[in-house]
Amino acid sequence: MSKAVRYRRFGGPEVLELQEIPEPHAAPDEVRVRVTAAGLNPMDWQITTQPDMAARFGITLPAGFGSDFAGVVDEVGADATGFATGDRVYGAAIGRSVADFVLVKTPATTLWPTPEGIGDEVAGTLPVSGLTASAALAAIGLRTGDTVLIGGAAGGVGIFAVQLAKLAGARVLGTASEGTFGFLRALGAEPVAYGPGLADRVRALAPEGITAATDLFGREAAETALALGVAPERISVVADGPAPPPGVRKTGALDAGPGALERIADAIHSGEITVPIAATFPVEQIWEAVTTQAERHVHGKIVIALRTGQKVDSATRMRACIAS
Repeated sequence: MSKAVRYRRFGGPEVLELQEIPEPHAAPDEVRVRVTAAGLNPMDWQITTQPDMAARFGITLPAGFGSDFAGVVDEVGADATGFATGDRVYGAAIGRSVADFVLVKTPATTLWPTPEGIGDEVAGTLPVSGLTASAALAAIGLRTGDTVLIGGAAGGVGIFAVQLAKLAGARVLGTASEGTFGFLRALGAEPVAYGPGLADRVRALAPEGITAATDLFGREAAETALALGVAPERISVVADGPAPPPGVRKTGALDAGPGALERIADAIHSGEITVPIAATFPVEQIWEAVTTQAERHVHGKIVIALRTGQKVDSATRMRACIAS
């Protein structure tokens, strides 16, 4: 038997169950990954609360939970290609990642070798957030010299978008709550409080104007950019919600270009991008982990640890991140 987080009805964190299930094994064209870490994304718990969103991803009840993961290949099917037993890997498996094992068909488009020097805790946060951030910036053609407004800059996607924009040579203004301003400055962004009066605050920070925007949470930053004269084709949105204004580009992880994630991993390895881990929870505390993320009070990524016997002081990790 093995462990997996699953749910049998839609709802909040209370519907999630850590279940004992039969241990899965790789089919001839599959590899099996022994998961050590799974990074959480807002979409994970949103899927559990929204049947329509679950249906868009082909998820039906009963269902597994989570998308991103990292671990080690421990079974290789007779016809599987690209990976060998013992390979460290990270990937995405929507509705399946918070489990002892994940099966991946080969040739694999959602499984990558983990570079030396990057731990599983970090690698397990990369696919959904990293690819979404890359797609959001590519959709607006971000380039050197731009002044870009990033809505939701302190979130799981925002931390990647801010740093990728800085690497591209852009000036970054990021919307967030005032409690995250120090955190954003450390990532290279100039923070600006969201809410009524955002356009005025952006004008004060950048009187010469902004040239592009991406909204990673809601529509406020996109609408503000339009009001400040940014062309619609230089504005993107990624979050579910109302249709964006005409001409504004809606995008997501599936739109990221070839090699996007590998470039992010290389930048992490070289120290050009950091991945703040806000808290790490053992899988037995999945309710607490999801509730903590949904409250949006932590800065950075939340990770579920699945290594057997791993001890995690999540409260200490969280306090350290909030204090920073």
